[in-house]
Parts: sequence; structure tokens; C-alpha cells
Amino acid sequence: MHQQKRQLELVKGNIPVFVFPTELMFYGHDQSTHKQVLTLYNPYEFTLKFKVLCTTPNKYVVVDAAGAVKPQCCVDIVIPHKDVRSCHYGVIDKFRLQVSEQSERKDLGKKEVVATLLPSAKEQQKEEEEKRIKEPLSDSLFFEQSFQPENRTVSSGPSLQTVFLAVVCMAALMLSSLGDVESLVPLYLHLSVNQKLVAAINIMAIFRT
Repeated sequence: MHQQKRQLELVKGNIPVFVFPTELMFYGHDQSTHKQVLTLYNPYEFTLKFKVLCTTPNKYVVVDAAGAVKPQCCVDIVIPHKDVRSCHYGVIDKFRLQVSEQSERKDLGKKEVVATLLPSAKEQQKEEEEKRIKEPLSDSLFFEQSFQPENRTVSSGPSLQTVFLAVVCMAALMLSSLGDVESLVPLYLHLSVNQKLVAAINIMAIFRT
């Protein structure tokens, strides 16, 4: 118990939040993409509560907008797009996942996920280039809670080996999970939850170095 409290004292307010993918792409001409899944990982030794916020909640249905993730586990959050119209093509929306410890009200960390509706996959590359030059959305657009800008620190560049390891771990997290029958990825590339948790822990360790 004392050790858990000590861990919370060290990380409170600024812990990495592991959510994959970090970008949701909906395609108007492909109905199979109108429902996306976010996976929230908890590599820590304590249970995390989470809440999903959105800049345009009228356009999406978040099946589990709030809940809890046990230590060393993950949870899938299903997000269907309920307003697929051509007038929304190219519009960038944002989701924010805020996490906190079960017995605490203060947020421990947050992660933003970009969502875009495009007419087809061919528009994805063009949309990615355009959104890089857009200014961050106003804090007031998020419902329920205000936005607190992320703290960033300047550090020396990572080694090539570290970058390679991070890329491999992130690629592993983005692969399909075992039992995902709708995935187009070959079955031999499907990973278990434990394998993805190991990859998430490795990424957390890289970020801390």
C-alpha cells in the first residue's frame, strides 16, 4: 500500500497515457470504417479510471465514455460515427482520454486522438498534410472539462537503436489482437494482450529515458 502511494506521488499529473491508434480515419464510401476502436493500455501497478471527451460529441457515439482499466490490462473503446455526410469531409475532430487513479479526483494524464472523415482512402495523405499546419483547437470546444496544455521538456536526441525499438513497439501495438476476426492482417501477426502490454511498457521506459 505504501509503495503504491509512493508511485502515485511520483507520477501524479503527468504520466504517459497509452492509447492506440492515435488517429481515427473514417471513410464515407466504406461503411466498414464507420466504427473504430481505441485501445487504452494500463501498464501501471494501480487501476486507472478513464473518461473520453470530444470536441463534437453530436457526431459520435462513444460506447464506453467512462470506465476503469485494471493494472497490466487494456480496454477497447468503440467509437461509431453517426453523422457520415459529405459536408463533414475533411473536418478534423479530437477525442481526449483523461485518466486518474481510482481514489483520486485529480487527472494523472491525458492523450488526444485525431478523428477525420474522408470520402475515400485516397484523401488521407492530403488531409494529413493539411492538418499539420492547422492551429490547435480552442480549449472551449471540449465538453465537460477544460484543456490543460501538455508539459514538454527539451531533451537530447535519442539514439538510432532507441528510435528503432520505439518504432517496433508502436507497430506491435497497432497490430490486430487475437480474436479480431474482421482484421485484414494475417493471423500470424495477431498479438495477445500480454504481448501488447510488454510493448507498451517498453515504450514507457523509452519515454522516461
